[in-house]
Amino acid sequence: MRRIDTSDLTLEPQLAAHAEMMFAKLSDPAIYEYENAPPVSLEWLRTRYTKLESRRSADGREQWLNWVVRLLGGHGSGELIGYVQATVRADGSALIAYEFASAYWGRGLASQAVTAMLAELASHYQMREFWALLKRKNNRSMRLLERLGFALASSEQHVTFATHIDEALMHRRAAQP
Repeated sequence: MRRIDTSDLTLEPQLAAHAEMMFAKLSDPAIYEYENAPPVSLEWLRTRYTKLESRRSADGREQWLNWVVRLLGGHGSGELIGYVQATVRADGSALIAYEFASAYWGRGLASQAVTAMLAELASHYQMREFWALLKRKNNRSMRLLERLGFALASSEQHVTFATHIDEALMHRRAAQP
């Protein structure tokens, strides 16, 4: 994994050492309005990050790529503001996800971070397709994905991914070189 730099952000490969700084950001209750829950403790998050440092699923069939997102320059003091992640599959597709502290919503930072990750996945990992799974009520995330070129997947694709009735599966093909 490589560090990814944009004009306002640095995406750093996630390490257990990031857990303490990320715990406060990921404890923001606004993040969990639609799904998941905040980390139960700093130790739990540190243990999870340690596991993710393997960068591989237990069976070795998937590569796990996780980056913490650091704000740069005049936009902040180098603080961590969230993360982006991808599960890279052997079929040339990646399932992506992201979380950002609500203090940074609406500033284009999530868009910038996800765009940088998608470019890295296409160029460095040869990913041809991207998928994202989210709660249908999460309009903010739906709009972000649509701005990045994702569209609602077909009914058949929803079945293939075994989505729940309250979930939306979004899909995007990588730009051709």
